[in-house]
Parts: sequence; C-alpha cells; structure tokens
Amino acid sequence: MSLSGSYDDQNIFAKILRGEAPCVKIFEDDAVIAFMDIFPQSPGHCLVVPKEPARNLLEMTPDASAAAIQRVQNLARAVETALEPDGIVVTQFNGGPAGQTVFHIHFHIIPRWEDVPLGRHGGGQADMDELKAQAGKIAAALD
Repeated sequence: MSLSGSYDDQNIFAKILRGEAPCVKIFEDDAVIAFMDIFPQSPGHCLVVPKEPARNLLEMTPDASAAAIQRVQNLARAVETALEPDGIVVTQFNGGPAGQTVFHIHFHIIPRWEDVPLGRHGGGQADMDELKAQAGKIAAALD
C-alpha cells in the first residue's frame, strides 16, 4: 500500500494558498503560509502549510521539506515567546490511518500547559477575535 495518491487542488489548504478561502494568517513567504487552526486543540494552535502541492511529507521534495521545517522551528519559537506555554507539540500526519484529514502537507504547532487537557481537534470552532489576537502576538514574536 502506498501513501501516494493524486493531489486534489480543491482541498481547503490549496484554496487558502490561492486566496480563495480565508484564514487568520500569521506569516507567509515563498515557501509556506502559517495561520491559526480554526478548530484548535489548545489556545495558539497554528498550522504551517508548505506551498508545494504535496499530499504529505513523503511526497515533498527535499528542498521544500527543509524549508518547511525551518519555518516550523521559527514559528514554534515565536509561539513559545508569545504565549509562554509549558511545552509545544509539533505534529505532522501522513495518510488517513495516521490521522491526516486534509491531504495537503501541513504541520501542527500546539502549545501545551501543565494540567490543561488537550482538546479534541475539530471539537469546536474558535472565536475569530481570539484567533486574531493570538496570531498578532505570535507574528510580533517572529524573528
């Protein structure tokens, strides 16, 4: 069984990359776009979405994956500075059985605090004003 399949350019992240769907943007450059997850597992949960049209990490070119992980690291540092969590989870899923629900490569950065349970992804949409405030704090902390 292969994790490869045909890339669907109508997935929500492809639409966000083309400006056809909204997002609460934190950062964008030639390699990625980073924005707030509207169904967060924790306050400050954000996504880094590479611009390369790949379903998952296994389909990315080495240059695009290297650029993406550099941006993931920079954004995780900004989340740490801006929100001061006790820890940060960085995840990336490859294939439906692994938990991937949007089939465009993306990385989750999820701040964690002691004694605060992690919410269920997709459990409820966040307040947009809160997301915008969090995005502003994180963006201000970027190098």
